[in-house]
Amino acid sequence: MAAGKQPKLLDAGSPVPDLRLKLLSGGEAGLHEIAARGPVLLAFFKISCPICQLTFPFLERLHAAGTLAIYGISQNDARDTRDFNEDFGITFPTLLDLEDDGFPASNAFGISSVPTLFLVEPGGTISHVIEGWRKKEMEFLATKAGAPVFRQGDNVPEWKAG
Repeated sequence: MAAGKQPKLLDAGSPVPDLRLKLLSGGEAGLHEIAARGPVLLAFFKISCPICQLTFPFLERLHAAGTLAIYGISQNDARDTRDFNEDFGITFPTLLDLEDDGFPASNAFGISSVPTLFLVEPGGTISHVIEGWRKKEMEFLATKAGAPVFRQGDNVPEWKAG
């Protein structure tokens, strides 16, 4: 990300920044527009992050239930992000927070590590922030989505730093 002082991570109660980002599928989307449609989980990631590689298939399970909108926000270019999504079976929409643009979303949200997840309520207020991997937080998201996230036989750690 950009050099210099790292901005403070947005926390619960903060408004979602008013940004427009490129969609991996083409076009653009505004974060305010996305949040206006209902609760949405914004999931920041980098393709080389092993904890993102752990987390995103579980987010895909929640997405497949169709009850909680999820958007990935990639810190990588379109080609690498497309390969990541293909390799890990990710079908939810993905936005691009590009280095060439100065990582506008990562900086606006105060991201210092990935994965970092923001649950945004209708109207654009952040209600929950998750940094890294926490099994209990994934169970919270599953409850919010009304869908199971873990299956019998899944070997998942309690915690992993991002």
